[in-house]
Amino acid sequence: MGGLAFLHLGMAKKKLVVLTGAGISAESGLKTFRDSDGLWEGYDVTEVATPGAWRKNPELVLRFYNERRKNVADAKPNAAHHGLAELENDFNVTIITQNIDDLHERAGSTNIIHLHGEIFKMRSERDETLIKEIRGDIQLGDLAEDGGQFRPHIVWFEEPVPKIEEAIPVVYSADIFAVVGTSLVVYPAAGLINYVEINTPKYVIDKKIPYMSAMKNLTLIEKPATEGVRELRTILLNHLQLP
Repeated sequence: MGGLAFLHLGMAKKKLVVLTGAGISAESGLKTFRDSDGLWEGYDVTEVATPGAWRKNPELVLRFYNERRKNVADAKPNAAHHGLAELENDFNVTIITQNIDDLHERAGSTNIIHLHGEIFKMRSERDETLIKEIRGDIQLGDLAEDGGQFRPHIVWFEEPVPKIEEAIPVVYSADIFAVVGTSLVVYPAAGLINYVEINTPKYVIDKKIPYMSAMKNLTLIEKPATEGVRELRTILLNHLQLP
């Protein structure tokens, strides 16, 4: 019997909930607007990532996300993505990600909540429940069944984050909670850590740890995501072997 699977006979796996952000995908070559003073791949986010931008210049917005879709398709999961996926062997893992890429899926993670949408999906601008997969480009004139123009299935700035309601009870039920590669400044995602039970072990991994208010059972790992997840896996698997 491989790994530590024998430890789980007759007992439920502990619930590990991981909140991931741009820092985990940065090591796969995907950039975030926070890397360059409000610019995202040379674009001002107010010109490409708000409802106002869509109303003002939908062609520019579509072109921007068509480029991002190509970037994601060319990127590959890194050791941090694979490391989190491998933890499913020993834990009941839920990934809550702020990222719009599919690198967690490609690495093998099976339970993922995408807070901010998914680059390989599009939806009607009229009805956000009319969603279809898209691997190529979205063009002006591509219409949903309701006659609405298809737009990226992305949560833009100034828009509500409906998936947060799904994420909150998941975080609350965590036996272990980890944050990987996020500056914890984009709300409401950044507020999820406040729903973790006081006595639940918490780990924050980032190459530059943000300011953290005093919190019980908090371990800070100031390393890039690939190194930090390796350290986290060592810590968690060692704890499993304790009597």
